Amino acid sequence: MPNYTLGGKKLMLRPNDAVGKGGEADVFIEDGRAIKIYKPPNHPDLAGDAAAQAAAKDRINEHQRKLPAFPRGLPGHVIVPEALVLDVQGRIAGYAMKPLIGAEVLYRYGERSFREAGASDETAVAVLADLRQTVEGVHRANVVVGDFNDLNVLAKGREAFLIDADSMQFGPFYTHVFTTRFVDPLVCDPRAKALIMKEPHNRNSDWYAYAIMLMQCLLYVGPYGGVYAPKDPAKRLPHDLRPLRRVTVFDPEVKYPKPARHFRILPDDLLNHFEQTFVKDKRGAPDARLVENLRFTTCAKCGTTHARAVCPSCVHVTPPMQKEIHKGAISAFKEFSTAGVILHATLEHDTLRLVYHEAGKYLREGGNEFAQGTLDPHFRYRVSGEKTLMGRGNHAIVFDGDRRDQLVVDAYGLLPLFDANAKNTFFVRDGGLWRIGTLGAEYPDRFGDVLPGQTLFWCGDTHGFGLYRAGELTRYFVFGTGQPGINDSIKLPPIRGKLVDALCVFGEDRLWFFVSTANNGRTENHCYVLDYRGTLLAETQAEAGDGSWLGTLRGKCAAKGFLLSSTDDGVVRIESANGTVSVVKEFPATAEFVDAETKLLLGNRGLYAVQRGDVWRLVLK
Repeated sequence: MPNYTLGGKKLMLRPNDAVGKGGEADVFIEDGRAIKIYKPPNHPDLAGDAAAQAAAKDRINEHQRKLPAFPRGLPGHVIVPEALVLDVQGRIAGYAMKPLIGAEVLYRYGERSFREAGASDETAVAVLADLRQTVEGVHRANVVVGDFNDLNVLAKGREAFLIDADSMQFGPFYTHVFTTRFVDPLVCDPRAKALIMKEPHNRNSDWYAYAIMLMQCLLYVGPYGGVYAPKDPAKRLPHDLRPLRRVTVFDPEVKYPKPARHFRILPDDLLNHFEQTFVKDKRGAPDARLVENLRFTTCAKCGTTHARAVCPSCVHVTPPMQKEIHKGAISAFKEFSTAGVILHATLEHDTLRLVYHEAGKYLREGGNEFAQGTLDPHFRYRVSGEKTLMGRGNHAIVFDGDRRDQLVVDAYGLLPLFDANAKNTFFVRDGGLWRIGTLGAEYPDRFGDVLPGQTLFWCGDTHGFGLYRAGELTRYFVFGTGQPGINDSIKLPPIRGKLVDALCVFGEDRLWFFVSTANNGRTENHCYVLDYRGTLLAETQAEAGDGSWLGTLRGKCAAKGFLLSSTDDGVVRIESANGTVSVVKEFPATAEFVDAETKLLLGNRGLYAVQRGDVWRLVLK
């Protein structure tokens, strides 16, 4: 029985057909339109959370008046409600809007790995300049964005689009929610022990949030990144309180994050704008020229990419010709180097396998070219022995010598769903998990049933792990890579809110699953440790960007019984015991060769640290 109507037409929206999930609503595609349906108080995602249930009730009640009064005349890059969706009682349950196909959240433009894979500075600057114009247009229409953050901005090409317009603030309708990374401390209670709004959002708070996005996309770090480590213990404070105390990354007692670009690469006038905004509490729209006139260049002498008239630094930390370093407790050997960028790295039977891009060519270890073209940050790369996989969206290619096999796969957003180990390639298509077997890509082996468009999975040498979301349900599964069949009876907490990122790494006897979610204005990273029967052994969580080993999901590799994680202070060893996960050993001698986003690979000859263009093999003495 149809449960909704749109313009008098009946809609049947099944939970399994949701193409997007957030903390407040689910999104569907129907007849070429995106349909946003609010979660009612009795939605299973809100079970056991009285505050969230009350907020859902208030939200739906307010939208009975707010959506019919939604203002006209907003810029074309605001994805506005176009028609109202009614439930069986005739109440507003959501709305229809224009779909954005092939767009990416602005959040990704603040990730170093995404940018180095092909999202250029020129494109990022164009997107940010376009976003600035859209915010100005929103304000001219007497509307405030309100909960302005990098997950409700979508970038497509060189353009930026604002989504979740129903939460914008206008007339008597105030935006009551906020995101901790972007809320203006000037609208928060300065005496509180947490970020608590005491005044409504306003135009100035929109520009404050925009300044954070601008800084994050240009430097890969926001104003409150890094680790605050004051010499005076009395000055220490929780990470969340740094905005209230104006303790920014410019503070000399804040350790600047190594994966980030240093702020000295930016022009002085833009740095002054950041200091005035985040330290001196100046507010207002930035001069358009601060963004539109940004021009990045790469120094021919030292390779530094910067936007200044003169290169701010012409010093190499590690000379490119230096192949070995012996220092104290560690020896380091440069196993590989390229003037381009490493796109994928793995170890197969202790052999280093690489995919990299240099001078317009895609190459494998040994310099063997398999394709030509420009970089695309939405491509995914994998290797399986001598085979190379490369794909985007629903299309992938398997390169095997002179042979090219086309592969149609499902996608999660723009991410093509395939993975590989030394022996096999796996992919998702038409609700099935498949393995390319002895009969080739045309006749794959079906391993089990999954959900089209809602599945993520990873595979190791002997086992794989995955998940899919069907409405309020999150189903997890484990499978062996040697024979068909999946175990989908895994008991883990459901994913609440918006899925930001996920990763799984495999050891000899257990897997480590990491997931980052944005919910109730906060982004949290979770770690779950399971054995290959699917039994949960331990779990922990941390706030994203808090400077701990779990502050980022990347830079992890597993061995038997333990995990290694890269941090700005070097590699740390993590173990799980008695249901808990904790750091048991630190290796500070490795700090010269890793940062918080360095990919780690553990082999018999040592620990491999994979940077943008170099691979170092680290051996502890």
